[in-house]
Amino acid sequence: MITGIMFRDGIISASNNIANSRQAVDALNIFPVPDGDTGTNMSMTIGAAAKEMAAVPDDAPISEVSAKCASALLRGARGNSGVILSLIFRGMSKALKGIDEADSKAVARAFKMGTEAAYKAVMKPTEGTILTVIRKAAEAAEEMAEIQEDPLEVCYAALLSAREALAKTPEQLEVLKKAGVVDAGGQGLILILEGMNSVFGHDVIVQPLDGASVTPVSVPDKSTVAKASGDIEFGYCSEFLIEKAKNAPDKEPKKLRAYLESIGDCVVVVDDDNIIKVHVHSNEPGNVIQAALRYGQLINIKIDNMRYQHRNADTGVADGEKAVEPEIVQPENKYGFVAVCAGEGLSELFKDLGCDVVVSGGQTMNPSTDDIVNAVMQTPAETVFVLPNNKNIIMAAEQAVNLVSDREVRVLRTKTIPQGISAMLSFDEAQEADENQMAMSDAAEAVETGQVTFAARDSDIDGKPIKQGQIMGMCNGKIRYIGDDKNDIAFKTADKLFKRGEHSIVTIIFGEGVKDSEAAAVEEMLKNKYSNDIEISIVDGGQPIYYYIISVE
Repeated sequence: MITGIMFRDGIISASNNIANSRQAVDALNIFPVPDGDTGTNMSMTIGAAAKEMAAVPDDAPISEVSAKCASALLRGARGNSGVILSLIFRGMSKALKGIDEADSKAVARAFKMGTEAAYKAVMKPTEGTILTVIRKAAEAAEEMAEIQEDPLEVCYAALLSAREALAKTPEQLEVLKKAGVVDAGGQGLILILEGMNSVFGHDVIVQPLDGASVTPVSVPDKSTVAKASGDIEFGYCSEFLIEKAKNAPDKEPKKLRAYLESIGDCVVVVDDDNIIKVHVHSNEPGNVIQAALRYGQLINIKIDNMRYQHRNADTGVADGEKAVEPEIVQPENKYGFVAVCAGEGLSELFKDLGCDVVVSGGQTMNPSTDDIVNAVMQTPAETVFVLPNNKNIIMAAEQAVNLVSDREVRVLRTKTIPQGISAMLSFDEAQEADENQMAMSDAAEAVETGQVTFAARDSDIDGKPIKQGQIMGMCNGKIRYIGDDKNDIAFKTADKLFKRGEHSIVTIIFGEGVKDSEAAAVEEMLKNKYSNDIEISIVDGGQPIYYYIISVE
């Protein structure tokens, strides 16, 4: 039987195993554009679960352990690969619900439900990816469970089949075959399964190697100490998680929220299947705790005296390692907006367009689902539109929809910064949410996007060799130009997208490593060719990774 402690240690072992090899998994990415690499995203995602597993007691049933793991994975999911991984374990946790230990049938059922959850989340499943690997593992697990009662044998059979499936991914995807590599997401999953099987089969937790741990990307602090110059009405900030209990006297989170709103402000009550996240400012922290205990046991409890913090902040007195307080607000406006972008100039631009909160992130800094949830909770609106502005962030943003219960969250599937900008410009406060979502989505899809960046690795695209460090010009995500002069590539990219008579406006957003004069030179080249038929705007975005982001409308 697979017990809760085995599952717990298996997740910790799996996290260590993929962390040890994450750079090798990152290197499997065949597209040369620098991005939030698969190995890093998967490692950070399961790392969030491993941290939570460290606090799980030895006698916890597997149902409880798997549920906590799934919840942590969901909140910590980064990038598409991280979201898919979280959904696999979410499906597994549903299969293990209500049992203390898992037998062979339960393990097979867990693999099957994990596979189904992952496939359902992908609009157009592609074979030769992590989806194929988990599906083959599930099929092998089901076959073995029919003839073998030992669940450890079922897990090992799933691992062997997953390895075979991974080896065949180049036969299913031509791009993998040309590059001579296997699928990165599938390889990450193998490392996770191997880490778990090390515990299941040998009772050995894979240990982290020196320097292998993943350090989360650095993002600007989204929190603040109370800054009111007068008296603070509610002096204590209480924040904690509630593990839902089956036999809890109260089960409806809305009832808890109503009570907390009656004794305080800045109330946030967010729940999923197993966890309720609570935040409130009050003068009665004891009553807050007592009310919460009616729903289950409390973990990660933090109570801060905000008056004391504010006094120390004013006088410059240090307060040890006190945590600063998240700025969380109640819904007041009809509409609000959260955008993801990197670069001071772009952040200010989105704020000027009406965004309430900007999450720092993008191509190499994929924010987690929890980051997006926190941003939504800082937005004072009944309906919050989220603009991911990157195709690798969309799935993480969509997972936030079901984690927020006191306001409506709508994710616009913006894949680029220009799409996000165009969507914001098309918003009409007088329209209803459905009409706005349609109009903003249509506006985003109508934008042509050009991007100029550098090759992060040697590659081969459509028979064209690309060397690490070369400049690439992309039109709507496809590499069109390769060279050594970023201004020349920027001109060619904009020229490729712009069609006289169909387009009239070009916006050139220049980033780190580009001077004002260089952006002006690109503008001059375009004006010389198109004269009065083109209107050009230049924006200092300050974005990393991309020398230029070009919008054509």
